[in-house]
Amino acid sequence: MSETAIFAGGCFWCMVQPFDEQPGIEKVISGYTSGHVPNPTYEQVASHTTGHTEAVEITFDPNVISYDQLVEIYWRQTDPTDAMGQFQDRGDSYRPVIFVKNDDQRRIATASREALANSGRFDAPIVTEIEDAKPFYPAEDYHQDFYKKNPFRYQIEEMGGRTAFIKRNWQG
Repeated sequence: MSETAIFAGGCFWCMVQPFDEQPGIEKVISGYTSGHVPNPTYEQVASHTTGHTEAVEITFDPNVISYDQLVEIYWRQTDPTDAMGQFQDRGDSYRPVIFVKNDDQRRIATASREALANSGRFDAPIVTEIEDAKPFYPAEDYHQDFYKKNPFRYQIEEMGGRTAFIKRNWQG
């Protein structure tokens, strides 16, 4: 039986590939969540008036990849010390959030955040929020699988600062 997880960590374009390439991942959908406008468009979310956050909804097989493992992948794609966006993406619609669907996900995400905070890896406090999942609205088709459809733009525009951050904080 498949399960789902929802993570926000800046532009959803950058959040797809790290999950999409893992065994046990059935699909990764870019979309919007936690706002007050049903079925928002990208233009509405980009206006910062809907309350929505760009996020990815991951459908996974928990017999192959665990929610714990997904949370660990998530941490390695975000700056958990930046509450006002991620890398070049600024504003509430780019805030880092783990949206939990049940008590088990909340327990895992909270324990993982505490472990990261106590690890000494970052000088600043860990500010990533853990919130109850709200309705998730898939983004327009041109946003889906962006890294596959536009590999050059994905690498140049979206991954520059993120890649340097990941290398500096998670490798070595």
